[in-house]
Amino acid sequence: MDYLQLLVDLHLDGKRQGPGSTIATKLAVELAMLNKNKSIKIADIGCGTGASTLDLAQLLNAEITAVDLFDDFLKVLMKNAEKLGIADKITPLACSMDKLPFKSDEFDMIWSEGAAYNIGFENAITQWRNYLKPKGILAVSEITWLTNKRPSEIQDYWVNAYPEIDTATEKMKILESKGFSTIGYFVLPEYCWIDNYYQPLEKRLDSFLKRHPNNEEVKAIIESEKEEIALYKANKSYYSYGFYIAKKCD
Repeated sequence: MDYLQLLVDLHLDGKRQGPGSTIATKLAVELAMLNKNKSIKIADIGCGTGASTLDLAQLLNAEITAVDLFDDFLKVLMKNAEKLGIADKITPLACSMDKLPFKSDEFDMIWSEGAAYNIGFENAITQWRNYLKPKGILAVSEITWLTNKRPSEIQDYWVNAYPEIDTATEKMKILESKGFSTIGYFVLPEYCWIDNYYQPLEKRLDSFLKRHPNNEEVKAIIESEKEEIALYKANKSYYSYGFYIAKKCD
């Protein structure tokens, strides 16, 4: 297995591939002020195994295109959607989020929880804006500094991992410069990280290693995950995911 395939193997059994919660998804939907009786089209980009996709399908009268690079994640999503009786509302699409086959003004909403960083926040919202209808809604969660100053340990770690990390003020400026008006924002609380993502991930690490014994790349991945978890627990007051809800301006 190559590196990306190993990451898929590690995260395939996870309900979430990043911090989040059903409560957070519901709050973002409420802040979007959608007409829940109106039929809408949504693209959920970087959906992973589909925690947010399934929530959206149950909350809204929506036709959802669930996009992820990895078909294995989408298979899990559709299996769970069938169990819930909502598979007819979801169309899986395996492709890169920066090479989407969508038309201009195709969607009422573009949703992306914890995935825009893969191509960079500014690049993502610039590209995805083209697929939104006039006054369409963008809902994106993005790693965000919660303070203007923070310890050098966590500053250096995240600037190296993701140079676009910034405060909410700066992220909103980018949204405005790219033709959006921010209509809602909130910070994901600690349980979205610990209870919903890190603890389940920690429980999978031993079995991941057993599936790939004596694999040095697997050992490196595990150490990297443990480092990230330890850094979050020690520095959780300085950063989180910010959830940005914005409307496409004319």
